[in-house]
Parts: sequence; structure tokens; C-alpha cells
Amino acid sequence: MKISEYVHALKIPFKINLPSGMVLDRFVYVYMIYGRDIYLIDSGVSGSDGIIFHYIEKTGRDPKEISGLILTHAHPDHIGAAGSIKNITGCAVYANKHARPWIEDTDLQFRERPIPGFHDLVEGPVSIDGILDDGGMLSMDTGLDLEVLHTPGHSNGSISLYLREEKILFSGDSIIPPSALPIYTDNAETIKSIEKLKTIEDIETLLSSWDGPRKGAGIRKIMDESIDYLRRIHETALRISENDPSPDPMDLCKKITKELGLPPVSVNPLVAASFMSSLTPRQK
Repeated sequence: MKISEYVHALKIPFKINLPSGMVLDRFVYVYMIYGRDIYLIDSGVSGSDGIIFHYIEKTGRDPKEISGLILTHAHPDHIGAAGSIKNITGCAVYANKHARPWIEDTDLQFRERPIPGFHDLVEGPVSIDGILDDGGMLSMDTGLDLEVLHTPGHSNGSISLYLREEKILFSGDSIIPPSALPIYTDNAETIKSIEKLKTIEDIETLLSSWDGPRKGAGIRKIMDESIDYLRRIHETALRISENDPSPDPMDLCKKITKELGLPPVSVNPLVAASFMSSLTPRQK
């Protein structure tokens, strides 16, 4: 899907096989910036390289024109095909320094964050060639630059990217709307990061990993809805755990998901860890 003169979006579906036997249908958006060279934002899951290359060829470009791959964070659906893309095109890979350990050592990531189907989603590690720090700039082409914003919360190494020339914000998974599974490492940091994105006054298009393009008033609306959602989760977690200073994470998760009306698939260790982050300040 062509978004603007330079930006294209590609929706990549994938499946996660849960221990219960259920199959979770998911998708992730990958973005391409066409200039003299091509820059990718995220790589999708393992095997997505073929889908990406086919799209590039269909739009009249050559996959070997890819000179840069920017990873918004280290999770499997964003780095899964990074190794193949780098090996085939010779492109440079960029990420935030906090995401680097899990990208360059996927076994470490699995040990520290063992999600179902991990090894089906990630083909293996890939080395980082360039570090993207908050406030930095990645010059892609004549007149095309990406501003880097460190937006932790969903993960420590999450970044968002702003293409000021086209007033397009790439937010990765930094915004967590009520329709999404509440997966993050820190509730307060996630809210803070969204508030940071709200300070960009001239955004005309929001491109996230979990949704199609949003424009105009819909951009601020989804940001505000995400903040309200996260605050509601935080308040619910505090209230439910009020009489239990050391709640069992999964038990807390069940109670919160039930009260918020979230689907049964939300009762899992990743969501439980997200909810527990609301209790961290009280436990210190």
C-alpha cells in the first residue's frame, strides 16, 4: 500500500501456536521508505523477507536497493527476518542500544522472555551496525531524514521515528490501544512515551505496527485512548491487589482481564508481567 510519495506499508500476517493448542492470528506492519535507496522499518517474522522482496519488485524496485533496516525494538515479529534481509541485500541494521542485546543474541531473549512459538517467529540473531539514540537523526537520502525518539515502555529499547519531510510518525508498538493485548514492561514509561509523541505538533500520518494508517484527529484520539487504557489498567491493578501485598501474577492477570472485559487469550505470562509493573513502585 502506497502511503505517500516515499512511504509504502505492507501488512504481514502470522500465527502463534499457544501451549493450550489454540492458534492466535496476528499481523505486523512493515514500512518501506523509497528514496534513491530503500530503507525498511522492521522486518516482520521469519520468512517475511520473501513477502517484502516480492512487494518491492511489484512496485518496480529491486530488493538489492535496500541499504538500511531499522528495527523499532527487539521483539520476534519485528526482527524475525532481519538476518535474511541483511545477508541477501548487505544492508546495514540499526536499532537502539537497549534493544541490541536481544537482537544480537536471540537465545538470550528467549531465556529472558520465553514466548510461545518464539523459534518459529525468529530465524536467529543479527548484528547491529548502527545505534539510534534519542534525538538522533538518520540521513537516508537527499532531503530525507528520520528523527529518532526513544519511546520505552513497550520494551526498554523501543523507538519511534519521525519523517518530518512528510509529517509521518512511525510509532512501532509504542502506542497500546484498547483493542490490543496489553503487553509492555512498564506502565508509567509507556504513558510517558505516548505523551512524548503527543508533543510533535505537525503529525499528519501515524503508522504503527498494529494498525493501518491514521490521519488527522484520529492520531490524537488513539494516543489519548491508549493513555486512558493504560491508566485504567494501572488503577485496576492497584485496587485488586490492595489487600494482597504479594499477589500471584497469573491470579492478578485473571482478575484484571475479567474486570476489563479482555479476551481469554489475555491471561498469559506476558500480560501478567505487564500488569505487575503497576505494582512496582508500591513494592520498592
